[in-house]
Amino acid sequence: MRLDRYIAKSRIIEIESNDLQGALLELLNVSVYRSSDELNPKRIVAQLLNREKTMTTYLGHGVAMPHLRVKMKRPYIFAVGRVPSGIEFDGRGDYKDVRLIFLLLASETEKNYLNVLASLARLFRSRDLVERIVGAPDTRTFQERVFLAFGGLLAKPERRRNRFNRLFLREAEKVARDARCAAVLIFSDTFAGGIELTEGFPRYRTILVTRAAGDQSTQGSSAETCIEVRSFSRQRLSQVRSAILIGLTRGLFKYSDRLCCVGGIPSSNLLDTILVVDVEREFQSVIDRESEILPGSVKIEVVERMLGIATELAVEGREGKPVGCLFVLGDSGKVNQMVKSLVLNPFHGYREEERNVLNPFMDETIKEFSVIDGCFVIRGDGVIESAGSLIHAPSEFYEDLPSGFGARHSAAAAISRAADCLAICVSSSTGQVTLFRKGVMLPLLERPIGSMS
Repeated sequence: MRLDRYIAKSRIIEIESNDLQGALLELLNVSVYRSSDELNPKRIVAQLLNREKTMTTYLGHGVAMPHLRVKMKRPYIFAVGRVPSGIEFDGRGDYKDVRLIFLLLASETEKNYLNVLASLARLFRSRDLVERIVGAPDTRTFQERVFLAFGGLLAKPERRRNRFNRLFLREAEKVARDARCAAVLIFSDTFAGGIELTEGFPRYRTILVTRAAGDQSTQGSSAETCIEVRSFSRQRLSQVRSAILIGLTRGLFKYSDRLCCVGGIPSSNLLDTILVVDVEREFQSVIDRESEILPGSVKIEVVERMLGIATELAVEGREGKPVGCLFVLGDSGKVNQMVKSLVLNPFHGYREEERNVLNPFMDETIKEFSVIDGCFVIRGDGVIESAGSLIHAPSEFYEDLPSGFGARHSAAAAISRAADCLAICVSSSTGQVTLFRKGVMLPLLERPIGSMS
């Protein structure tokens, strides 16, 4: 959705206060004074500060994004403030790094709130974009850059082009033609700032694959859409498998398709690989038809978000140490009958919106609780019901797995047979991310040896 229609230059200001409370009041004073909803700025600030104490909205890269649902007629109110030298809040040091405060107020009845919040978080996770906005020489330029960023029109750094890459793309089209491919996947992280495809492949559907969808735009490009694969792995096959799996669940590909994948080393600005993947052969041991990949109750975006978190945990661990964890998605009514709490549920008592995996501020919370033994039980719409749960599936659903897989993988396979769900398992010993569906496993990511040494 276009977010620029919710922002006005009058609500893009220079912050004068040096504390969070004063900064929020400044933003609210330019946002709600004309509103017919009778919003009380002081009451809203108090609610925002209370929320900030329980769950920080600092995104990193100098950006804080306080947000709140309020009773009002308009769907959203946006306001942005530039901070000269950081702010003070509750004695916390990270707020001294804040240079940009983005305030979001959403109507209590707005259904797309979490999607909008996630889109904005992705937008402002781009370090280059934030630096260009914060580094604006004057207020007018600052306002223009924020406004253009919301519309996806802020110019990106100039991309490098060379004859070799153009030749490579022409040869890739020949390969796609001879191999009778249905689509071409371009791994756009090969190029710093993304790849420009004004000409593209006119005979084929072109799809961009990237680690940061918020930094990519298909506007003015021949690309049909963008698939986000939040993996730090440089292993091409791991990224290809994840991208194809997401494409299958979205309906972008068919089980009978053949795909031409083109890419190179991230940020190298040089294409070096053409790979043709027969989807049926690659996935034949997992599912027989596309319709069986995704349980009926599970939203596609929930699967994408959890695959991203799982791959980040596999590569990063927590505080430099490997982490093993298990996420069970969908059919939570039946799953809950086969799990037992090992610890007090850390998500108990929170509103569903606050414990939904689609909320971008939940990423770090999930990673923090991943060190607890047991699994996460997650509803198909993304709401986390529990963490630290032990799986007790009936014995008939347990089968022997290949050598090297332990109790966590065995439980994941069993629960995916016993209920209409997906299980995503991260191995603490190998860093491998494995997806289980109906008891069959699909390895998606293998951590390179020594990546956390």
